[in-house]
Amino acid sequence: MTKLQPETNFYGHNVSAFLGPSPATLFEQHPLLASLWEDAKGYLLVRSNDAHTLYAVSLAKTLLSHHRHADPDIVLPAILLHDIGWSSVVPDLVLSAIAPGGGNKELVLQHEKEGARLAGELLAKHGVGPDVLERISFIIDGHDSRKESTSLEDSLVKDADKLWRLTPHGIDTVMDWFGLTRLQAVDLCESRVINHLFTDTARIIATGLLAVERANLFEQRLALDSPS
Repeated sequence: MTKLQPETNFYGHNVSAFLGPSPATLFEQHPLLASLWEDAKGYLLVRSNDAHTLYAVSLAKTLLSHHRHADPDIVLPAILLHDIGWSSVVPDLVLSAIAPGGGNKELVLQHEKEGARLAGELLAKHGVGPDVLERISFIIDGHDSRKESTSLEDSLVKDADKLWRLTPHGIDTVMDWFGLTRLQAVDLCESRVINHLFTDTARIIATGLLAVERANLFEQRLALDSPS
């Protein structure tokens, strides 16, 4: 659980008045996303896809801020809906589709195609036009299996999806997916992300996330948390 409240105040004074108001959240800035989330979250209950999606949406927003020519009306709904198709796969088979030393391409394709179909229904429900709907569905139908990028928007969706694996939540999740130590999970995620990104911005973010994870595993850092 993310730490939301302080455990103490070493300074001893309240500095909140000097911080100013917090900016609007991503979902406040993009009301369509908030509506889509309410419809989509029921399809995202498999293997932490709900939390994965929220992190990926935030990463996509950051990538968009460095790629002004990309269309957020394509990228953000696409990344929000990209994994809803896993709901069509038998839950016990989901991890077999992406397991190290295994993999099942047919299941990957199934989740993409079903995801594109479901996304089309949800987008149409919320009044998204046919041209935008088609572009979003095309990105979803191939976001894992299609190794090349077909547009800047496609690149940002693919990159945001992969970057999640290097976040603390991503590493935690992969550890429990496959029974790996944190070091093993970091190594696995690095091998599946770093050389598979499309934008320089994503590569910079990835190296920063990896630097933090590697520091967490320093013997010297681990010793700081050990009982003296």
